[in-house]
Amino acid sequence: MSTPPSSTPAALPPELPDPESLSETFRVYDVEIADGDARYYGEPMAAQDAVVQQLAPRFRERGYRVRLARETGEHVLVATERSPGVEGIPWTNVGLFCLTVATTLFAGARWYGFSLEGSPDALLGAWPFALSVLSVLAVHEFGHYALSRYHGVEVSLPYFIPIPNVLGTLGAVIRMRDHIPSRRALFDIGVAGPLAGLAATVVVTAIGVSLPPVDVGAAAGTSFAQQYQLGYPPLIQGIALLLGEQLYYSDPSLIANPVVIGGWVGAFVTFLNLLPVGQLDGAHVLRALIGDHLDTAQLLVPVGLLGLAAYVYVVEGAAIVAGLWGFWALLALFFTRIDGAEPLDSTPVDPRRRAVAVATLALAVLTFTPIPIVFTGF
Repeated sequence: MSTPPSSTPAALPPELPDPESLSETFRVYDVEIADGDARYYGEPMAAQDAVVQQLAPRFRERGYRVRLARETGEHVLVATERSPGVEGIPWTNVGLFCLTVATTLFAGARWYGFSLEGSPDALLGAWPFALSVLSVLAVHEFGHYALSRYHGVEVSLPYFIPIPNVLGTLGAVIRMRDHIPSRRALFDIGVAGPLAGLAATVVVTAIGVSLPPVDVGAAAGTSFAQQYQLGYPPLIQGIALLLGEQLYYSDPSLIANPVVIGGWVGAFVTFLNLLPVGQLDGAHVLRALIGDHLDTAQLLVPVGLLGLAAYVYVVEGAAIVAGLWGFWALLALFFTRIDGAEPLDSTPVDPRRRAVAVATLALAVLTFTPIPIVFTGF
């Protein structure tokens, strides 16, 4: 039930700032309360980003987040009550997760070489693959979620992205609806996902390489394992070597257990997310460390990816993989035009966090391989 509009400042909830107190940054001439939001109509006394940056801390400490919008030709400062917790059942998240379970089961069945003709129940036999892929993605996103809640930042639960590709998914994302209070919070939230995802990657890979290989010889060329070959990064290779297990077999009908693919997903997702561009995790971490200097530094990312694409094409002769890196170069260039999260407090992070950043970037190197996947045909 919405509250009737009011044009008198006296109608504001007592915890909200008085319009007069905002006059140096935003000169208010009217106030309205509607649908739970407070709308301050007025004239900004600075650039839009500067207005929000200056006023957001004042509203945040009172339990609100703000944005500056333009409605019917007027500038309006919209204050919405913050709610860091989850209210009700997030049906969209649940629905997307269930669809992603289905698409990863289907992809897993193709990796195992299961025949689905006349036996749809074979999908259920691919549950180890689906569980491994979804686990590394979920742990990564819940790493972000947990540290967001710790710092009182309002975020959504993960949205999984189902798609009928070789993995059954394009990953998962969370939606940030709030201002980041400080560089420290920005760093913690940004680095938590990759570190949590790396931990899950190590566990899933160790389990996967310890499981027996799978025979896909009877799949008659329909198995994804007979159409694609994965390139494993040093992290995955190191775990297999440490445990004395194999990733490749001389018998072409044998492949490493598809659970290992969950580890491959974790490594690949970690590498891509740690690219310091746009709103990726690497950009959050680097912005927390060097502030606005990131705007210049991130321009090197698409250049580096284009160089990688050229190397893969010319030296390795892998045209499809070169196209993959070229696509990511264009995507990274697009991301540079998207404003990243700007912390309200620009106090530099402490030496301990800087050390964690160095360690995280070192681990990121172990998740990289120039040729992550190759199409081998039938």
